[in-house]
Amino acid sequence: MARRRALILPFLPKPLLEPRRAGLVIPLGWLTAIVPSLLLSGVAQWLVPNAAQPEFGATAATTLLFLLVVFAPFVETLIMGAVLLVLLRVASPTVAVLISAIGWGIAHSLAVPAWGLVIWWPFLIFSTLFVVWRERSLLAAFAVPAAVHALQNLGPALVVASERSL
Repeated sequence: MARRRALILPFLPKPLLEPRRAGLVIPLGWLTAIVPSLLLSGVAQWLVPNAAQPEFGATAATTLLFLLVVFAPFVETLIMGAVLLVLLRVASPTVAVLISAIGWGIAHSLAVPAWGLVIWWPFLIFSTLFVVWRERSLLAAFAVPAAVHALQNLGPALVVASERSL
């Protein structure tokens, strides 16, 4: 209980701050991640209209879908969770979540600079979910944010994959 009370992100929907009702939290987490992410994407595109976009090479559409919707959320959640577990030993949950989100923004900016402007917000949500669901179990702490992350990537992955199959 102490971790949840110490997590002070009052602007997030209350169900996201409670480790229960995963069936509600996963779609709500996705909406809380995707809507601001799309808005940030529009702002980034307005500020830097010719910014580079992520490149995925000549990967086949089905492989790309697997990589973006299954593999990346799984691996990135493992990395995020490991880092958060370390951060939670030395920082409050709020600070740990903020450092995680900023770190993921920076990491994605190394690949495509404008991407980091968009990515930090979803990772704020994913990191929050990890910390909150860690109270329930380590498995839940990885599974819930990974599911939200997979949903976050699904729309863009379908767009990119459909462009490949044309």
